Amino acid sequence: NIIRGEMEDSLSSIALALDAEDSEAAHYAAAVLSSKLNEFRMNVQKIYGQFKEDSKNQAEYGEMLLEYMNSVLRQNVFTQLEQNRFVKMMDEVAEAYYEKYAFAMTEQQYENVCLRLLEIRDFENSEKWCQRLSAQHPDQLPAYTCKLKLYFTAKNREAFFGTLDALKRSDVVINRETLDMIRIFS
Repeated sequence: NIIRGEMEDSLSSIALALDAEDSEAAHYAAAVLSSKLNEFRMNVQKIYGQFKEDSKNQAEYGEMLLEYMNSVLRQNVFTQLEQNRFVKMMDEVAEAYYEKYAFAMTEQQYENVCLRLLEIRDFENSEKWCQRLSAQHPDQLPAYTCKLKLYFTAKNREAFFGTLDALKRSDVVINRETLDMIRIFS
């Protein structure tokens, strides 16, 4: 991926190379990672500014920002403090986008916000997005899997098993990963 120039999807792999025994490889990895993270910071600030100022194209900027931020934040390559700050910013953008364009939000966008918030252990906001996902896309698998991940991580057994039972009773098509989880907890 790096050779093909697709570094954005490989940042977590590049971060692993920072611990390489070969100092030249570690130095190269540090330079590339630093450059890409700085590029991300600048792009986010630029698009965020456009999102806040340009009401005519706000939907387009909001959608672009949510996708772009998720593509990097899901790799967890920032320090915890900076990761938290960017996830909170992503939540803020999603909230503003939701207020005006909830009808246009995809299940993937909801799921991305839920999972990024869950990763920083913001259970309250993660649950808010899980509920919104369930309300707008009730018959989709992510409406259940997001809640299952949230309740498992938050150690809320009652809600976890309630959601698992609801999933079993639903007509939602289950993927292999979710089927394995049902087998384990049933």
